[in-house]
Amino acid sequence: MPERIAVETVVNRKRGDVWCLFNEPQHIVNWNFASDDWRCPHSENDLRVGGRLCSRMEAKDGSFGFDFEAIYDDVRHEVKLAYTMTDGRQAETEFDDLGDSTRVATTFDPDLENPAEMQRAGWQAILDNFKRYAETA
Repeated sequence: MPERIAVETVVNRKRGDVWCLFNEPQHIVNWNFASDDWRCPHSENDLRVGGRLCSRMEAKDGSFGFDFEAIYDDVRHEVKLAYTMTDGRQAETEFDDLGDSTRVATTFDPDLENPAEMQRAGWQAILDNFKRYAETA
């Protein structure tokens, strides 16, 4: 298995706020895409061990889209999420309390179809988009 990929950001909001903005579907649809020509029109999130995360991601022009789906393996309120994607790859996100800000760090198993750097850049772009949304919401 290839080496896991890591991305992170620091959000200038308290951890409780960051947790809600990261996990509540009404917020996920506002940030869960890597670029302005994509969107996330729908999201469902059953935030518990064994619960399902499903977010629809699609190009705004309708040329391509997919459902990102995963089942939670670990949910520690305001601290950590871990899940297994439908293709068997795993990811985890940790939320570190820095006082008035929060470090959000995700590590994930890369797929075997795309270059690792492309995957890192895509996941980092989504996390950067989350930071922008969270700091203005």
